[in-house]
Amino acid sequence: MKNAIDRAKILVEALPYIRQFHGKVIVIKCGGELIANEEVKENIAQDMALMRFVGIKPVLIHGGGPQVTNLLERLGKKAEFSEGMRKTDKETVEVVEMVLGKINKDLVSLINQAGTHAVGLSGKDGKLIKAKKLNSSKGEDLGWVGEVEEINLSIIKALDNENNLPNGEGFIPVIAPLGVTENGMTLNINADIVAAEIAIALKAEKMIILTNQPGILKDIKDERTLISTIPVSEIDLLIKKGIIQGGMMPKVNACKKATLGGVKKTHIIDGRISHSILLEVFTDKGVGTEITK
Repeated sequence: MKNAIDRAKILVEALPYIRQFHGKVIVIKCGGELIANEEVKENIAQDMALMRFVGIKPVLIHGGGPQVTNLLERLGKKAEFSEGMRKTDKETVEVVEMVLGKINKDLVSLINQAGTHAVGLSGKDGKLIKAKKLNSSKGEDLGWVGEVEEINLSIIKALDNENNLPNGEGFIPVIAPLGVTENGMTLNINADIVAAEIAIALKAEKMIILTNQPGILKDIKDERTLISTIPVSEIDLLIKKGIIQGGMMPKVNACKKATLGGVKKTHIIDGRISHSILLEVFTDKGVGTEITK
């Protein structure tokens, strides 16, 4: 009986958040290092399905960097990076597109198995992500690497049409971070930035970035130094102090961009925690680091 009562209390705690976020868009980004874990993938799929069932509109953007690097190595091709961005020639962008396509189909399949409906997209589909070539800050040519010029929401809005499915649901978009130029050139784009741009375009209520860290730590070696909330105005200072560095930089910068672009709250949370998305969205304490205006 006690277990049943505890479950009921959890549902009651979630009720105001279900009411608050009903009909709202929540953008979630998951990197390739987490997707490599089958249990994490299943948790993400179940969390997406549950949100859709209670009337929230989740959008999932995924990466696949480690998987791309592994396949390139198997093909005898060394991965090269500049300022954290993958140098991408024509052969590499074909590998990126192939790897992201497989990850995308796996995630779509898992979400569908969880009982709801997902559709896989890349930024090339319906010209979802119009992009242009991106050079490094030093002017170095990175090849087939891009930055977002424009998000075309027409395909996402079409998928969200309540008439699509008998129970009044729309489809959950699962998006691979590829863009296309005016002349049809495929470009590889940082998934964190794609998530931020899509969150801004959709006027999302939240953007959640899943990582393999607890959040932003004052001391990278001590999880007890987790910073639970940061005003966006303090981010540059934390970068200057070296508290935010390395792989956390693009994630924090994406959160900064989304927050300044109108997304109400952004979060960096530990995707290794079981059902961390639900803990962030539906509980009083939440998890990870929250970045606010």
